[in-house]
Formats: sequence, C-alpha cells, structure tokens
Amino acid sequence: MSEIEKEKKKENILVSVIAPIRNEENYIENFLNSLLSQDFPKENLEVVLVDGMSEDKTLDIINSFRGKFTQLKVCSNPNKTVQYALNIGIRNASGFYIVRMDAHSEYSKDYISSCVECLKNTGADNVGGPMIARGKTKVQKVIAAAYHSKFALGGGKFHDEHYEGYADTVYLGAFRKETLEKLNMYDECLPRSEDDDLNFRLIESGGKIFITPKIKSVYYPRSSYKELFRQYYEYGLFKVAVIKKHRKPARISHLVPASFVLFMILFGLLSFFSKPAMCVFWSIMTLYFILNIYYSFKNKYLSSFTDKLRLVFVHFILHISYGLGFLVGIFKFLNKKL
Repeated sequence: MSEIEKEKKKENILVSVIAPIRNEENYIENFLNSLLSQDFPKENLEVVLVDGMSEDKTLDIINSFRGKFTQLKVCSNPNKTVQYALNIGIRNASGFYIVRMDAHSEYSKDYISSCVECLKNTGADNVGGPMIARGKTKVQKVIAAAYHSKFALGGGKFHDEHYEGYADTVYLGAFRKETLEKLNMYDECLPRSEDDDLNFRLIESGGKIFITPKIKSVYYPRSSYKELFRQYYEYGLFKVAVIKKHRKPARISHLVPASFVLFMILFGLLSFFSKPAMCVFWSIMTLYFILNIYYSFKNKYLSSFTDKLRLVFVHFILHISYGLGFLVGIFKFLNKKL
C-alpha cells in the first residue's frame, strides 16, 4: 500500500489552522465565526493565532471566543513580521496537516475539508485555491479587477479562477507539518516573498504544488492607491532577493516592469536632449497606454466607464511600483549575501 493510500485511510487526523494577526479588531470576529462555520469536525481542529503585539481590541475579541473552540492557542510574535508569525505557528501546531489562513479573507464552509481532501487525493505537498480578489469600496473593486487582468499581473495560474492542476504557487496553502519541517519552514531573513521562497525550495526538493478551484476563498486587496504602490514596490524589491538566493533566472514577467521603468527613466531624460529619443519615448508610451486602455475596457469584472478608466491608472501603478522595486532590489541585493 502506497503512502498516499495509507493517508487516505487515516481518520480523525488533527488539522492545525495557523493565522498571523495584528490589530485585526475589524476582521477577527468574522474570521473566527467563519472557522466555527466550517464543516470540518471541530474536535479535530486546532486554531493557532499568532499575534504581532496588537494594540487594539483584537485579543479581547479572541478571548470572548475561547469557550467556542475545542482547541485554541494564542501565541505572541514580538518580531511582528509574517514569516516569524508563520514559523511560531508551525512550531506550536500539533496537527498532522497545517492550513494557513488570513483574517482578511473570506472562506467557503468546506475550505478546510477541501484542503485536507486535496492533500490526501493528490499526494501534493502544498495545495490551495486561486486568489479570487473582490472589493467593497470603489477603489478596492478596481484593484481587485486588476488581479484578474493578464495585462496587470501576467496571467499566471494563481489568478485563474477555473484552473485545476499543478502550479508554482497557490493562495495561502495547506501542507503536512513534516513537509514544512523538512524545508526548515519560512526564511525569517525575507521581510517579503516568503511564499515564493518556500515554494522554490519545495519544488527544488522534488515536491509538488496543486491548485484547485474547489478550495474557495475571497481575498480583499489593498483599498488605496498608496497602499497598493507600497505593496508591489516591496514585492519587486524582495523578488530580487529570492531570485539571487536560489540562483534562478528571472522570468520575463519579472523583467518587463523593470525594463519599462528603466526605459522611462533613461529615454525620458534623453528626450530633453535628443529628438530621436523623444520620438522613441512617446512612441513606446503611446503603445503602452493603447494596450493599457484596451485591456482595461475589456475587463469583465468592471462595468462602468469611470471604473475602467481607474483600472488604467491601477495597471500603471502596478507596473511602475513593481518595476521600480525590482530595479532598487538589483542594487540593494547585488553584493549582499543572502
């Protein structure tokens, strides 16, 4: 009997949910209620919340739920960063399976059971669903629409709501605890891109990542342009650190935004002194905005003319912030040992 078949026959396996939290008073109650509404047996569910020294009413709200959970642990994370929180959660988890969750997302009632079934049936080492982005405010809805745009983010499987099969990443993820321990968990030296790094190491070690739309959750992205710019600047910045650490060549989707920003800087300056450079600059910028407008108005997640115009701006923010972060990352991490 194979290991997968043996695992399928196991019953009453303990599952640990780990969730990094910090100042979540507006979200934590809904999150805990969503865990209580899961169809997974409560006696086989352990919840490990890792608090980054919250300064609001987060812990008070959690304490009001203590009698509703069979197994609830609250751990402190003085470092306050996500990768530290995840490792603290893994160390304190007692489950055979670990399901990573986030307080800002919403989950279907069969989310945990679907993660467990997928791990059992596929034998994959990391399973999860696509990142289905939705918004509540006008700006957030436009940003969410960009997450489903091939022009914005390259059209990876991670953002395809219907794709099922092997991939290089999933949203959040569910694992066997022993898998994470063999990988030495998350790299605490990376302030961002800890998922990329973990999945790199998992695949390099022969592991597999499986994505399925049966694992359903909804992600609410940043709700302001400023927050979005900062987020994707940091994604670009620390993507370089991950690429350097693993000595893997950058993908075209990583290089295009950086090349675009570099082009804008160089030819933008040269255009003040050279007419040919000015012609090249405005030709490329015109082509860019033609494509940007085309894909913005083609986006099926938005209906109003105003929102589609906003999407043009959001596309530009995503490309510029990621590209600028990537360029800064090249200089920042070029001679730095990781």
